[in-house]
Amino acid sequence: MTSEQPPPQEQTYPGSTGAMDPEPNDEMRGYVGRDLLAGRRALITGGDSGIGRAVAVAFAAEGADVAISYLSEGSEGDDAAHTRGLVEAKGRRCVLLPGDIADREHCRRLVQQTVDELGGLDIVVNNAAVQTPVSGPDELSDEQWERTFAVNVSSFFWITKDALPHLGEGSAIINTGSVNGLRGNKSLLDYSAAKGAVHALTMSLSQQLLPRGIRVNCVAPGPVWTPLIPATMPEDKVDSFGTQAPIGRAASPDEIAPSYVFFASDRLSSYYSGEVLAPTGGETLPG
Repeated sequence: MTSEQPPPQEQTYPGSTGAMDPEPNDEMRGYVGRDLLAGRRALITGGDSGIGRAVAVAFAAEGADVAISYLSEGSEGDDAAHTRGLVEAKGRRCVLLPGDIADREHCRRLVQQTVDELGGLDIVVNNAAVQTPVSGPDELSDEQWERTFAVNVSSFFWITKDALPHLGEGSAIINTGSVNGLRGNKSLLDYSAAKGAVHALTMSLSQQLLPRGIRVNCVAPGPVWTPLIPATMPEDKVDSFGTQAPIGRAASPDEIAPSYVFFASDRLSSYYSGEVLAPTGGETLPG
């Protein structure tokens, strides 16, 4: 990852990779798989770009077929098609499943389509999220609060619940949390609260599902350069994004994806469940 800072820029939500300057490193170029996920089948929400794309490509390099869920708006479809090309270049299948995971019925269809298309399901990555900065509680509408929790928390539970009948011993569920759910963020009240809920959901589900041989873990990154940033942050703050991290910059998605491979692979993480792994660029947290 280069230390180059992005210039001020803005995009219409949900944003697209091709319009970013610089484009993020999210294609796992040079990554060499070791068949850690050979024959596995994964569903990844928010899999068209950013962390989700990098995870999809890394999983494919490790031998997994993947289904990617994404919000079908504007050029998002272009990002999804590009991700599919990257996965197929690794010799694996990639199923594209557009739609809004804030819709309960869509989450049901999403899981069933994955099972139908891939012939089963072994790994669930609940990754998609939405964020909208606000200056204070008075600016945070009830509608924004409810949508943030529907996308960032409820969908995680719904998809996990619907996936359970298809997950057997040795399956893995990986949730995407955030450093903001560990220490809060004054501009992201609802997002931070939702991510804190994801961390607690991870630990609670782990306690329930470990007797069934299903491990549940969470990756809680610090700042990561993805389309969500220019699509949700003020233009004049994008050029300093990530500089608050001790490492001095935001992460690229390629730097975060190996954490998901670690949690997905029983060979690497068979003793890990209920963990929240926080790749935060050197930021230390209490607790």
